[in-house]
Amino acid sequence: MVVSIAPYCLSFSQQTCNSNYISKHIALSKYRRDIRRGCLRRPQILPSTLGDAVGLRVFVLSDLHTDYTENMEWVKCLPTVRYKNDVLIVAGDVAETYKNFIVTMSLLKDRFEHVLYVPGNHDLWCRHEGEIYLDSHQKLKKLLDTCRGLGVQTSPMVLDGLGIIPLFSWYHESFDREEEITSIHVLPLEMACKDFKACKWSKELSNGDISLALYFDAMNEKNQSVIKEIQNTCNQIITFSHFVPRQELCPEKRMLFYPKLPKIIGSDCLEFRIRSIHGVEGSPSACHVFGHTHFCWDSVLHGIRNTNC
Repeated sequence: MVVSIAPYCLSFSQQTCNSNYISKHIALSKYRRDIRRGCLRRPQILPSTLGDAVGLRVFVLSDLHTDYTENMEWVKCLPTVRYKNDVLIVAGDVAETYKNFIVTMSLLKDRFEHVLYVPGNHDLWCRHEGEIYLDSHQKLKKLLDTCRGLGVQTSPMVLDGLGIIPLFSWYHESFDREEEITSIHVLPLEMACKDFKACKWSKELSNGDISLALYFDAMNEKNQSVIKEIQNTCNQIITFSHFVPRQELCPEKRMLFYPKLPKIIGSDCLEFRIRSIHGVEGSPSACHVFGHTHFCWDSVLHGIRNTNC
């Protein structure tokens, strides 16, 4: 799905957002308290806003999965001139193989003036890469180096007063705080989620605890000075990640084909980061884009517009 995001349809204000370390923990404490009390309310989905955008246009994409031939053909069929002055955010899961990744990102960079990217879980699979990569750490470094060579941004940047901030993240099981469904048999995560075998991590990192989420979150630390400058100078800010920041942005378990899905979609660390940028209460100009779940979601939650592309 492609979503055109323009300042006029987001109703951005002209106020900057500032917060601090303490405010992040206040936000998460309230989040956990609400869930314990059974107040995990799903936000109202926003109606689409269509029209001719004026000024800078930002498009968002995720989960292209161009290892599938029809998906790669879709990318190849994108107009080569129409988006030459536009910005594209790619929120992860471009392709499983490095070969398809570099082809896809090259095609997108040829079509858009600016392309920004964060990695998704499928991007870091190693099962079809032979002996090229020892593990997913090595593949991650290769993907980021490739982006740098193509002119694809993986760090925060400012365009015409708009700050765009990529946020690295990974999921952890404790993100899921909704009551379990026990009336039916559900496959364990290790059988249902290919990440457990397709990704290769060092011994101290695991999908079964919060270690991977902390590892990826720490990758954002190097950008803190740039982020602070963006907060102080930009009227509008878009953050984006592959994974989900809050469980309310996923349907209830009783509506899911796989009820354990919330255990492999999101991160509390990510919510910390987002609130530290947009503020505890958010703002009219706060927007976060994410992918991964393949749900079409566009809603305002605690002062932040969340768009699942």
